[in-house]
Amino acid sequence: MTAARHFQRIIATTDFHSAFDDAVPMLAHLNAMRHDSLVVDCGDFFEGTGYYRLGQGRAEQDALVRLYDAVAPGNHGWGHHFEPDLYDITVCANAVDDETGELLFHPLRLVSIGTRRVAITGIIGPRAFNAIPADQRAGHRVIEPVQALRELMLAHHHQADSWVVLSHSGFDEDLKLAESCPFLDVVFAGHCHSDRPEPVVVGDTLVLKGRELAAGYAVALPVGSGWAAHVSAFPSAAVMPDELGSVREAIDAIHEELRTPLGPLRAPYANGLLDRHALLTDIAGRLHNGLGADAVLLNETALRSPRLGTVLTQGDLLAIEPFDNQLVHAHVPERCLTDPAALLAHLTAQAGPMVSAPVPLPDRLPTVLTTGYLADAYLGGRTRQAGIRFSQAVQRTLTDGDSR
Repeated sequence: MTAARHFQRIIATTDFHSAFDDAVPMLAHLNAMRHDSLVVDCGDFFEGTGYYRLGQGRAEQDALVRLYDAVAPGNHGWGHHFEPDLYDITVCANAVDDETGELLFHPLRLVSIGTRRVAITGIIGPRAFNAIPADQRAGHRVIEPVQALRELMLAHHHQADSWVVLSHSGFDEDLKLAESCPFLDVVFAGHCHSDRPEPVVVGDTLVLKGRELAAGYAVALPVGSGWAAHVSAFPSAAVMPDELGSVREAIDAIHEELRTPLGPLRAPYANGLLDRHALLTDIAGRLHNGLGADAVLLNETALRSPRLGTVLTQGDLLAIEPFDNQLVHAHVPERCLTDPAALLAHLTAQAGPMVSAPVPLPDRLPTVLTTGYLADAYLGGRTRQAGIRFSQAVQRTLTDGDSR
């Protein structure tokens, strides 16, 4: 029989993004600590490397189910949280069915940590929710996190001594959340893609975030009448624990395929961290000239910036373009047809920094060449496929410079 676990602390990770190349210290430490630690995650455990693209999330789901007690859904891997084993540990207080208004996930989990009865819940911020591909979130919507948390607290205040939130909203949004919900004791943050080395105190609430991509974690534990918290790096570990043998086997099988060489890198992109803005500028110009589109619009967040050597491998390509985007021609919303500045401002506000070609954009712009994600989520829908996938354009630009 498995011995009962008596929790002394909460350990939180966030934004792992399928970073299995660097995951052994994280997985080993969580496995060693979970005997007396409640292990939680703040979302985006999936997507971001070739391990996800080739493995379709099986290793990620196995790791979550074996190591974690509660997880919040992120905008990456949204659909996986509806699969039975992962659904059982997913908590979210503000994602609902669009028609019925019923919660999509368990609203909270009640656990004893030290002598406290603690309510663990999760939220996904509206911007993060809107970043989920439209087809994956069809029939779903989110209510404002502050409203959802206040209603949840009123319904369960008699059951909990402390309230802990796993948030996938961004650190700045979580500071506002803590200010609006002073009954919260701890907010573990995610989604913001920036380091926060120290907890921030907002009233009586601690807001903190572990380092992303398997680099570190956040800890909170009850002390006296309050909570203490800190952020740490995972200690080094040489081997995967035997208990995670199935995860190790899945990683090893994919690792060999990721080493497949695709061609020598062009000099501007070799031997260093990839400058995704420079690469996208190169791609946009080549696509505009090669495919004859009125204009090309690409968001920087469609790519990642790994460190490259002299040869592009399959793993490199899938780390640079992990989301399998299509390139499509799309309608420009009517309100922006003759206002390219407004179009760029709209897309930047929703999806982050943009790269465009030509510069400046034409005064009248009925269609653009872009990613399927931008076309479906923020533009007027697709008109036709471009005949080339985004990853193909990335590969050809990085290796031989020919995007046609």
